[in-house]
Amino acid sequence: MTSDTPTSKDQQHPQYKSDRQLVNQLLAGEPTHLNLAELARLRIRYTGFPGARDIQKDLDQLLQQWGLTEATLFEQTRQIHQSENVYRGRGSGREDWS
Repeated sequence: MTSDTPTSKDQQHPQYKSDRQLVNQLLAGEPTHLNLAELARLRIRYTGFPGARDIQKDLDQLLQQWGLTEATLFEQTRQIHQSENVYRGRGSGREDWS
């Protein structure tokens, strides 16, 4: 579990502002295919990131809220991505994992 208190070595993620808004939407939402895919994408982005502790804590909370482990989340989203194009019509078509 990460601490909520930023340290002097914490970094600001360049996608923080838009990711914070998305996490807030996920917290208020249900585990739809799109929301599961977004949660998985954000888990990948922020795992090991030295900062954005509030987002990391909220991503942990979402896993618990939706009754998932990280392993089951990734398994479900692999299946979702194999069976459908979750991001069709959303954005420029480029993948945004960093």
